[in-house]
Amino acid sequence: MTSKWCPRRVQLLKSSFCRSYASSQTIKTSISATLTQKPYYVTSPIFYVNAAPHIGHLYSTVIADILARWQQIRNPTRPALYTTGTDEHGLKIQQAAKARGQSPRELCDSTSQFFRDLAAQSGIVSTSFIRTTEQSHRLAVESIWNELVQRGYIYKGVHSGWYAVSDEAFYTSKQVEEVVDPHNGEKYHRSKETGKQVVWTDEENYKFRLSQFRLPLKEWIERASPVYPRQRQNELLEYLSDDSSLQDLSVSRPKARVDWGLSVPDDPAHTIYVWLDALTSYMTAVGCPWSDTQTMRSSGWPADVHVVGKDILRFHAVYFPAFLMALDIPLPRQILCHAHWTMNKQKMAKSVGNVVDPFKILETYGQDSVRWYLARVGGNFVDDVDWSLDQLKIIHDRDLRGLGNLYKRLHAAPMCEGRQVALPSTSSNDPLEKELASSLMTITGEVTEAMNSLAVARAIDAIMVPIEITNRYLAHKSPWNETDPDVRAAAVSLSREALRICGILLQPFLPNKAPLLLDWLGVPAGKRSLIWAVFGASQRTAGNEATPNQKLFDAIKGKL
Repeated sequence: MTSKWCPRRVQLLKSSFCRSYASSQTIKTSISATLTQKPYYVTSPIFYVNAAPHIGHLYSTVIADILARWQQIRNPTRPALYTTGTDEHGLKIQQAAKARGQSPRELCDSTSQFFRDLAAQSGIVSTSFIRTTEQSHRLAVESIWNELVQRGYIYKGVHSGWYAVSDEAFYTSKQVEEVVDPHNGEKYHRSKETGKQVVWTDEENYKFRLSQFRLPLKEWIERASPVYPRQRQNELLEYLSDDSSLQDLSVSRPKARVDWGLSVPDDPAHTIYVWLDALTSYMTAVGCPWSDTQTMRSSGWPADVHVVGKDILRFHAVYFPAFLMALDIPLPRQILCHAHWTMNKQKMAKSVGNVVDPFKILETYGQDSVRWYLARVGGNFVDDVDWSLDQLKIIHDRDLRGLGNLYKRLHAAPMCEGRQVALPSTSSNDPLEKELASSLMTITGEVTEAMNSLAVARAIDAIMVPIEITNRYLAHKSPWNETDPDVRAAAVSLSREALRICGILLQPFLPNKAPLLLDWLGVPAGKRSLIWAVFGASQRTAGNEATPNQKLFDAIKGKL
């Protein structure tokens, strides 16, 4: 057989696969790039286009964008690739289009543009926007399907099970429960995982031999530890510990029922399962099918991080890795599984109608304020977070306006006299001075460790520590009232060093305002990568006097 996949046939069902895979995915700690280094590759979910985007979609794209931007300052010579896009096939699209009196193509074209517009308005740095209706994607999916068939992993059979139209997925009897509708008293079955209604379905279709991959998947997760937060990983391991947890997966639908999708090669009576189609898009975006292993690696595959919501973790951490194992394609290094944004403690959903319009929020409050709120409050990824404009305002005023006010305090006229002094050390006799200097010496390592662990909120918390100490230090020193110019210069110099280091570290989170702050501080463009976020690494400047118009963040005005 002539194959476009990696020529190396790995015995995936043996434990040696997991050992070699985990070893190959070791996090690189060196900031220096090499010519052979694989591009960093992060993806957001590929969003379903049955309705317009809401704040939850913006949240996913912002988190992925933060990770991509972090890599840009961590290693500027290593390309950072970021894919987002839209998932445009399946029964839900077919039904939504019919309800609106549109063709599925018309619905996809219009709604996909909304997601593209959101990406532009939110300022994300995606390098590709993939649509599953593109010709290049169809060719990639057909190539994968044919390879799975040729390797014996897809066969035709009869599938019976509980099917949820909203999830585009079958569930086993253990995965559903009978409940009573509180409005009409009628009984129905729903998925325990997503809460969506299911109906029993019997149909002939094609099936993927998923049951063969339970142990390899479990061993991969145990050895490579790819899922964050660990709570989600532990849930997966518990699920895979059940001998009957994985049954062979239905990977097609009868064309008579689902005609909006990619046809099964050589059998137009069937449509390819939407999730097999959609998950392939992460590879399509970086050139799949590849001619050889080196081409695959230089394109960016395997992905370094897939950012997904907790409701689609099973598709990304079970189905997708199983497909890849069957194809001898390297697995993603990490899967960041975030919780949901809720409204009045209920998950935001287009079908429920309790969504927050991300376009209006961005227009009203600005890119950086919204990004900061989403990452600051939602960056622990474990617990659902209730959306609150009151909380957004509080965090904006406390963190962001506070940062701007700190800059202005340090650049009042008496502070810009041009005197240069050595930075204080951790052996200073002043306790606050010693605390601040110590914090600045460790902050970059702390933030790097948090970001390498995908702990975005922890990274933000770490950055805010020296900023808070600097404010206390200035209140203690009151350099604007100091008559000794050397004492005043030392206090200002140390405080500006805190702003410089924190300004560098804030760039992935505040892509508009952090560079502006560094501009005002006189930090050269070539000295804004992580290697410069070191105490005393850059020559200190006296700074220019702040003008009345230099406001890093305005107050949020009006009724929330």
